[in-house]
Amino acid sequence: MDRVEYCDRGHVIKSIFPSDGEEHVGIHVPQRNLLSVLMKESQAYRNYSLMMGTKVTGLILDQNGRVSGVHANDGTKEIIIESSVVVGADGRFSTVRKLAELPYETIRHGYDLLWAKIPSPPGWEPTIKNALLGGRQLALFTQAGGYIQIGWNIEENSYPHLKKKSFAPFIEKATEAFPELEETLQQHIQSWDDFILLKVQSCHCPAWVKDGLAIMGDAAHTMSPTGAFGINCALADANVLSEVIIEALHFNNVSESQLREFENKRRAETEKLQRQQLEKEAAYRDHFEVFAMAH
Repeated sequence: MDRVEYCDRGHVIKSIFPSDGEEHVGIHVPQRNLLSVLMKESQAYRNYSLMMGTKVTGLILDQNGRVSGVHANDGTKEIIIESSVVVGADGRFSTVRKLAELPYETIRHGYDLLWAKIPSPPGWEPTIKNALLGGRQLALFTQAGGYIQIGWNIEENSYPHLKKKSFAPFIEKATEAFPELEETLQQHIQSWDDFILLKVQSCHCPAWVKDGLAIMGDAAHTMSPTGAFGINCALADANVLSEVIIEALHFNNVSESQLREFENKRRAETEKLQRQQLEKEAAYRDHFEVFAMAH
């Protein structure tokens, strides 16, 4: 995406461009495409195995209490998978985190998010556009394939109440903010069913590792959608954790103290980004204040 824009009633009031030496302000990578690349590359490893439709149901512990594998179920039978290290990369509602009894603290952000996707109109440039809708953030993210993803912040826990009302005021206000989208909004947002609700929260986990086990990504440090930091954090986690696991296996030591090197290298950065997300959310309206004062 070429730039970030802040808009009011069809007018761009502020633009942010890439820093010197950078070519863009963000890239939209469809998850399906990324996963297909990762799976294709992984097939080169003889010990790689992908088991779709299979869920973890329990952890296996050895005589010393170390995690040494998982119980799983593929819908037809129980499966036992033995492993030197178990990695939970299963998101904000992590089953592995729960089974490992790793505590966490939920951080509320005061809003929930409604997603919707619409085709982009002719001539739409690859941008991130922002506006205020009823005093709350309305953001548009250009997506690959000729689409725009709409992110509309609503008051936390207000969706059940909203759904009892007409969705027409949203179309009206969104069209007022982005007149160029009037036709595609009216054609492709027909009801509340065209929105997907995301309960916004982040979390703090006091520990990411146990003997023979580590959690990473949103399982270890759930991020809010702000800034799209989550995917980058997960990739950075994987990069560091892979090195830590390689070293742990080399020394035949997958103890909590050995695996904690991963946590030591990544915790400060992720918690810094979580604080930045809260700060960005609190300061969102400031981007519009100068314009509002001028009027």
